[in-house]
Amino acid sequence: MKNLLFAVIFSGFFANSQTFNQDYANVSNLVSQTNINNNLLEFEDLGVKTTGSTANNNAYNWLKNKYLSFGYLENQITKDNFTYGGQSSSNIIVTKQGSKYPNIFVIICGHYDTINGPGTNDNGSGVSVILEVARLLKNINTEYSIKFINFSGEEQGLIGSSHYVNNVVNATSPKMNIRLVLNIDEVGGIKGQTNDTVTCERDESPNPSTNNTASNTFTQQLINCVKLYSPLKTNLSHAYSSDYMPFQSNGEIITGLFEYNETPHAHTANDKYINLDPVYIYNIAKATTGAVQHFAVATQNLSVDNAKEAISSFTVSPNPAKDYIQLDFQNSKNQKFSFTITSLEGKTVSETQNQTRIDVSKLPKGIYLGTFIVEDQTITKKIIID
Repeated sequence: MKNLLFAVIFSGFFANSQTFNQDYANVSNLVSQTNINNNLLEFEDLGVKTTGSTANNNAYNWLKNKYLSFGYLENQITKDNFTYGGQSSSNIIVTKQGSKYPNIFVIICGHYDTINGPGTNDNGSGVSVILEVARLLKNINTEYSIKFINFSGEEQGLIGSSHYVNNVVNATSPKMNIRLVLNIDEVGGIKGQTNDTVTCERDESPNPSTNNTASNTFTQQLINCVKLYSPLKTNLSHAYSSDYMPFQSNGEIITGLFEYNETPHAHTANDKYINLDPVYIYNIAKATTGAVQHFAVATQNLSVDNAKEAISSFTVSPNPAKDYIQLDFQNSKNQKFSFTITSLEGKTVSETQNQTRIDVSKLPKGIYLGTFIVEDQTITKKIIID
């Protein structure tokens, strides 16, 4: 949430620039427009998610179920509770452990609370981006650990993020080691406008100023990643009034993404799906997926031989199924894959990528075909929904 957008057009300058990484692009290209759309609409249907309200608590549970559906385990998900105005609310934190630096964290965050409306742009857009990145990186090995955090209490003055910094980051012994905080807030654009530019935000605060140089370096890298892994242009501005600021005050290194065309509907009943640009959010999700892989140092994919091993060990359970199906195969934590469910008439009823637990509760009873694809390897199994 922001009420003022200071923007300075930025082009032609890169610090610590990166070269194109085909593996990063392959993962970024798996961002699903369907998932983005569905997440936005489901978020909107949850209503006005004022901190501590029933709708706010329902949104927390919705988020948790999303992460579980991607294959994250209960012990990877933590709940950071706080109170505001006598009401209880919670931040949700999902931790993906790094292989080389497990105790150093890249944080990608954004708030899920709203005021005066469903907040589909502010900040359902950021939520949808974070969910797609979490889904796609679930089975990608990274050297640094990643924390996906959805904060509540942002609209009341960064209450949830401040609580997390004071009661988790600083209460960890030794203090939590944070490599970077990447905040995603209000990235939906405006329907009917040309939404081809995203604002990348760096720390320019004088209090403290010791983290400004590092923030600038990471933000230049973010700008480069946006251009490498999406069709978007970039604009450089300063960070303010969102959930990275308690981290900034704590001396952490921050950067962020914010829409360039600023919506007039924030904090109103008209902050809805019909007034934003879901394709713009799709492109920001691609850019963010590439950037997080860069910041967390993702490693290369498994070989075709490993893909063949995945195919040979592939199973679906339970079968018959009622509520969900679980995909199991060798190297499931590291292999990229897709799974498509079709009816016997050939109609596609479900498409997922890198998702081992799939919700089938809404499918009519019957017989379906499930096609599993890894690299150039394919296998199809019969699935019974009971």
